[in-house]
Parts: sequence; structure tokens; C-alpha cells
Amino acid sequence: MRRLAVLQHAPHEGPSRLRNAFERAGYSIEVLRLDLGTPVPETTDGIDALLVLGGAMGVGDLGDPRYPFLGPEIALLERAVASDFPTLGICLGSQLLARAAGARVYPNQRGNALVREVGWGAVHFTRTPSEEPVLSGLDAAEIMLHWHGDTFDLPRDAVLLASTLHCPHQMIRVKTRLFGVQFHPELDASDIERWVVEDADYVAGALGPDGATRILADTKRFMPRFREQGDRLLDNLARALA
Repeated sequence: MRRLAVLQHAPHEGPSRLRNAFERAGYSIEVLRLDLGTPVPETTDGIDALLVLGGAMGVGDLGDPRYPFLGPEIALLERAVASDFPTLGICLGSQLLARAAGARVYPNQRGNALVREVGWGAVHFTRTPSEEPVLSGLDAAEIMLHWHGDTFDLPRDAVLLASTLHCPHQMIRVKTRLFGVQFHPELDASDIERWVVEDADYVAGALGPDGATRILADTKRFMPRFREQGDRLLDNLARALA
């Protein structure tokens, strides 16, 4: 059985439905709680794929003593990029992957205004399923959940797979077997209910005082389609890494 190493940065940002997708693809899963002091692997020896999850910290926090894992994580991802090692980065994970691939990571802004992309919104795919198999079964645009304030430039060895109005680089493939996804196709309704509580100040800062209420109302509306198409994308990604 293939072994997947999962790098987790926060208590409420686990693999969620990604666990099911990778198990369907034939992986055993080991979650490494970096936030609890589990060390970052120095190499990819002994593992077959790498999953890097999200978190409230960012590449701009590199060197912050609160997040000692960021430097070793980027070093591990640099080795993964060099060897085209099967890797999936979600949100923060995609930003760390972009940095490891040589791209700049920075706060997302339009003009002089910082833009936090939080809540439900359309993702537009920039390639067809015939061009990019990980997009098989998806429409040209799908509603996904967003929860980030940083973005990144397109790495030199990357192909752009998806964009949004406020964040052009939403999903990328680096070389052939490394993928970065800024949005969150992996979440369940229970995850979102927890996030709006855990990140209440962040949500209010992005959407105003009624932001959490709007997200939860939209979750009821969009979850059936989101779960179906999100699982399709997650299965495609897990198979691509396999």
C-alpha cells in the first residue's frame, strides 16, 4: 500500500474528505501534526506522496518562532519539486509549494486594497479535461469555498489550472506531479461550521459582521453540488499523485 504523509498546521485544518479520496486511491495515511511539535520529514524517503494542508500562518511568517516548521517544510518541498515528487498543497500548502518552486508569495491585493477571499465563489478552470485529466468531470466553472488572504506568482515550471476574479492563481500544476490548490474542495459542512467559529475575527474582517451567517446560509445552498464535484476533483488529484 502506498504511504501518504500529511503535514497539518492547525487543529481545525485536517485532511477531512481528502482522507477518503486518498484511501480510495490505495494510500495509507499518516498525519504529522507540525503544530504539536512533530518534526517535518527531512526527505521523502519511505513515503509515496505528500499532502500539505492549510493554516492561518503564511510564507511571510518564515522565521517566526511560533512556526518553526515553515523553514523545514519549504526545504522539503524544494526537494519534492526538484525530483517531481507527488505532492498536493491546499491553501497554505499551495503557497509553500509555490515558494519552493521559486515563486513570490505575498498578500493578495487589488490596487492598494488588500483582498481576503473568504466564502463561496466561482472558480474558473483555465484548461479543459482533455488537456488536464485532474479536471475530468468538472464544468468550466464550479462553486468552491475560499479562505485565504495571500497569493503567489506562477512558478516557472508551473501550468495554471484555475483562477477567480480576485485571485488569478487558484490552482497550479508544477512539473507533472505536484499540484497546488488555493481553494478548499475538501471541506464538509461540519468543518465550515467550525471554521466560522475558530476564525470569527478573520471572517468578519473580510465580509463584515454578518459574514459567518452568510457563509453558513450559502453552505446549505451549495454543499450538495460542492460535495459531489469536490469529491470528483479530490479523487482525480489522488489518482494523479498515485
